[in-house]
Amino acid sequence: MESPREENRVLSVSEITRRIKGVLEMGFSEVWVQGEISNFKHHTSGHWYFTLKDEGAQLSAVMWRSRVAQVLFQPTDGMKVMVRGNITVYEPRGNYQIDCLQIQPLGVGELQLAFDRLKKKLDAEGLFDEEHKKPIPPYPQVIGIVTSPTGAAVRDMINILARRFPGIDVILVPVKVQGIGAAEEIAEAIRDLNKYGGIDVMIVGRGGGSLEDLWAFNEEIVARAIYDSDVPVISAVGHEIDFSIADFAADLRAPTPSAAAELVVRDRSEILETLRNFCYTNQQHVSTIINSNKERVHRLTESYSFNKPVDLLRQRSQRVDEMEHRLIQSLSHHISFHHHRSESLMKRVHSLDPHMVLKRGYAMVRKVEHGVNGDKEKIISSAKQLAGNDDVQIKFHDGTAHSVVSKIVEEK
Repeated sequence: MESPREENRVLSVSEITRRIKGVLEMGFSEVWVQGEISNFKHHTSGHWYFTLKDEGAQLSAVMWRSRVAQVLFQPTDGMKVMVRGNITVYEPRGNYQIDCLQIQPLGVGELQLAFDRLKKKLDAEGLFDEEHKKPIPPYPQVIGIVTSPTGAAVRDMINILARRFPGIDVILVPVKVQGIGAAEEIAEAIRDLNKYGGIDVMIVGRGGGSLEDLWAFNEEIVARAIYDSDVPVISAVGHEIDFSIADFAADLRAPTPSAAAELVVRDRSEILETLRNFCYTNQQHVSTIINSNKERVHRLTESYSFNKPVDLLRQRSQRVDEMEHRLIQSLSHHISFHHHRSESLMKRVHSLDPHMVLKRGYAMVRKVEHGVNGDKEKIISSAKQLAGNDDVQIKFHDGTAHSVVSKIVEEK
């Protein structure tokens, strides 16, 4: 018998299984599968084994112990769920199965149970604590919105923001708000707005719907993204009666997206009216204060207490004038007295002037002494100072006579 060609060679069971495994695992990575749970088994190892089925087929499923701890509800047979995972092949039996990464209940009862368990878990971790919540800025300039770009909610929010405060900047990050992958997109959008910077506040939400429709906002990944956000977050999910995990984690809950837009900015016309009233009130207040103080000053200036110091000042001023007058009179008298006295002294000094004495008939005698170094003159006040033949000069008021002493006669 001829051997088959290389391309048609016979494969072993293991080889064909590995090839199938490669094709399946490469082609079905992170798929979402919806079905009903049957044959659920919680193994002593901690792993979950079960079957997903619908009307026409069934699929084996496994969820490892490390991921089981993240599931917030208890799967049971007959429960409808949605599973995210990778298709793998269990080679020893040649069976393909889904390796579950995430599991979500589809029934309302199961969803509510999952909601309550996640809320309790996150509350215990402190994600809802009031002290962690950030204040919403009163006058934001840039607002980020995380929602569907096609829903009525985003149109309502943008219209309200434009009407209430024209010119405000709005940055929309479009995301899916329900279905597979919605929670991941919402969480990533929140992180992106934080990285973008310059955002004063963000609104995260969508319009109304069923519990299944709103479920993306009940996912743990969204709650943690809101909690970790440095930008204040307003949650606006569904209608007023709807509550989501995002509402509890957010810094502020708005009952609807439209209400969120009204909460995040004040009406511009109301602000302007408030400013006008403030300016008017302040102007009136200042005018009242000025008029009141004017009247008070007027009363003070007219009062006796105020005018008494003025009167005292005037009296002191008059007293100063009188003292100045008396001082001037005293100085004048003193000057006149000393002037007369000076004139008298001058007259006496003048009368003692030798020249004046000579005019009254007196004469001044000087003795001339001849020496080697020249002649010297000496005033003679006594006849005893002269001797015969002394040269003398006799000075009169109108001239000088030179003479020689011939005789000295002493008076007794």
